[in-house]
Amino acid sequence: MFFQTLMRRAAALPKFDFARNPYKSKRTWPPDFTKLSQKHQFRLERRYRRRAKLKWARPTWTKFVKLATWGTISFVVVYGLLFMEIEEGTVFGTIRDYYARATNDMFGTPRRKPRATLEDQESPRSAS
Repeated sequence: MFFQTLMRRAAALPKFDFARNPYKSKRTWPPDFTKLSQKHQFRLERRYRRRAKLKWARPTWTKFVKLATWGTISFVVVYGLLFMEIEEGTVFGTIRDYYARATNDMFGTPRRKPRATLEDQESPRSAS
């Protein structure tokens, strides 16, 4: 079965005969632009430009490139504002301090009250 497919693909197609084409073209292409009016030339150019734009449009690739670009920009900005170590102080010092405190509270070890020792626990009872 696979061999038959290869043979079918390898078989040369007969050359297209324009003289025996049942679908005759209405106009010669490409037209002679010297014989066309400016308006008609512009229409043809606009139509060609639109069709070429549709033909070569790659929406998936464009979307991927946009997402990658915005992801990179966002990463650089966030890294620069929050994590990059700079010797001198920056304008964003308060934001960095707030973020460090917030993430330390969320992801760090929880703050605990110091345990009361036995002496501290006994002293209020004995006083009463």
